[in-house]
Amino acid sequence: MTASQHMVRANGLRFRTMVDGPPEGEMAILLHGFPEGAESWSKQVDALARAGLLAVAPDLRGYGLSDAPEGAEQYAIGHLVDDIEGIIKAFGRSEAHVAGHDWGAIVAWFFAARHPEMTKTLTLLSVAHPAALAEASRVDEDQRARSRYVALFVQEGKAEEVLADEDHRRLRAMFSLGPNPNAVPPAVVEHFVRSLSRPGRLTAALNYYRANLGAGGGAWAALAQEVKITTPTALLWGDEDPALGRRAVEATEHHVEGPYRLEVLEGAGHWLQFERPAEVSRSLVQAAIH
Repeated sequence: MTASQHMVRANGLRFRTMVDGPPEGEMAILLHGFPEGAESWSKQVDALARAGLLAVAPDLRGYGLSDAPEGAEQYAIGHLVDDIEGIIKAFGRSEAHVAGHDWGAIVAWFFAARHPEMTKTLTLLSVAHPAALAEASRVDEDQRARSRYVALFVQEGKAEEVLADEDHRRLRAMFSLGPNPNAVPPAVVEHFVRSLSRPGRLTAALNYYRANLGAGGGAWAALAQEVKITTPTALLWGDEDPALGRRAVEATEHHVEGPYRLEVLEGAGHWLQFERPAEVSRSLVQAAIH
């Protein structure tokens, strides 16, 4: 099956979406992370469509062909959650199966907490519950070491300079971190980098960090405590993820009140849709049709 492209309006912005599957099928919305785009879900969109779901993968605000409002405050978690609510409603739906990876997973956690009535199931890739991650980032030396890059990303101007230097060498290198350095195809990496090299777009992507993790992350940690999850939830984590360690993952079960399943993908790193496409697709389909 071949995904089609649709521009939709939600929360006052235009979003480009990749869509496949029968219009009458239950909706699944797939949220990408940094520094990616909707294409990170290409194989999963196809698998969900073949299973009879209407699969929708948007470029999140600031990315791809979606609008990129100026100002870090425009990327606060509340706006990102409202975007997803609007996109679901733009497809004429009142609920969806929600999945996210990296920043998309963080948005998905907060969305499910604020809109349990709109979240049929919740599938997270790589990122533990926000409260568990905030706690680990505060007390676990392993996670603190893994998260040191955030200190760079919240520095306006400096992060852009470092990541854009030498034709975005360090940005490209992010995709080869971890145990499977060739998992993300070069053409896909080039697409993501080229998209973020447009004026203002790298700043927009980094604003996710600045709006939500800046000023020491104290406000974020307090907000994370409000994420109460009653939706059936699955967390998929690669045990060789260079950015996200085990402590927060193992603590996540204490923050989920509904049915919960942890799936550890041994030998996998951070880019799970590419490193383990079959397992990720199977988990998404299993969540939606059971």
